[in-house]
Amino acid sequence: MSIDLSSLSAKELESLISLAKKRKTTLNKRKPIAAVRKRISQVLKTEGYTLEELFGGAAPAAARSAGKASKAAKPATAAATRKARKPLGKVAPKYRNPANTGETWTGRGKQPRWLAAYTAQGKKLEDFLIK
Repeated sequence: MSIDLSSLSAKELESLISLAKKRKTTLNKRKPIAAVRKRISQVLKTEGYTLEELFGGAAPAAARSAGKASKAAKPATAAATRKARKPLGKVAPKYRNPANTGETWTGRGKQPRWLAAYTAQGKKLEDFLIK
């Protein structure tokens, strides 16, 4: 996230600073991630589970201990049987909101509300191109 500080007014800067301070205090109140991981692994160990069993990837311990052969899970829907779509890569933004330079659009998907509002007023899409 990048913010052009030179275009912000004093009031906007003060607002940004107060938001940043609030976020910093929230983050400082959280326990360190290593301590949380240790606590989670202790709970899993005492209850007899693994992380994979809880969140997927491994067969339940009861099925393994009973000696049952694990069957391949059948997909629930026809959509699950289709070949997975290749994820699209990141694209640089092509259009920028002149009123709020932080709002951009790549040209993919549905037009954002700010752009739809401008085009409804009769402005052209080319007016918002990033040079």
